[in-house]
Amino acid sequence: MSNNSALILLGRILLSIMFILAGFSKLMGLAGTAGFFGSLGLPAPMIVAVLVGLLELLGGIAILIGFQTRIAALALGVFTLAATALAHMNFGDPMQVLLLQKNLGVAGGFFILAAAGAGLYSVDAKRG
Repeated sequence: MSNNSALILLGRILLSIMFILAGFSKLMGLAGTAGFFGSLGLPAPMIVAVLVGLLELLGGIAILIGFQTRIAALALGVFTLAATALAHMNFGDPMQVLLLQKNLGVAGGFFILAAAGAGLYSVDAKRG
C-alpha cells in the first residue's frame, strides 16, 4: 500500500503543479485572462477569470496536500474537459490538437485520482 501511496503522491504533485501555476497566473493577470475569456464569448469575463483562477489555484493546492481529494479531483477533471471543449477544439491548429490531447490525459489522471483517493500521504488520510 505504501508504494501505491508514494505513486499517488507523485501523481498528485505532478497534476497540481500545472493548476497551481495556471491559477496564480490567471489571478495575477486578471485583465488579460478576462480579455481571453471575453474573446471566447463567455459572459462576465472578469468574474469568470476570478472564479477560474481560484478554482485552479485552490483546487491545485487541495490536490497537492491531499485535502478533499476525491471532490477536488472530480471538479478539476470536469473543469478540464469543459475548458477543452471551449478553447481547444480547433482541429486545424496543431497546437490546439496537442492541447486537447494533453487535457484529455490530465482529466483522465484526475478521474483516476477521484476513484483512488489521495493515498496515505495526505490530509485526507490524517483526518481519517
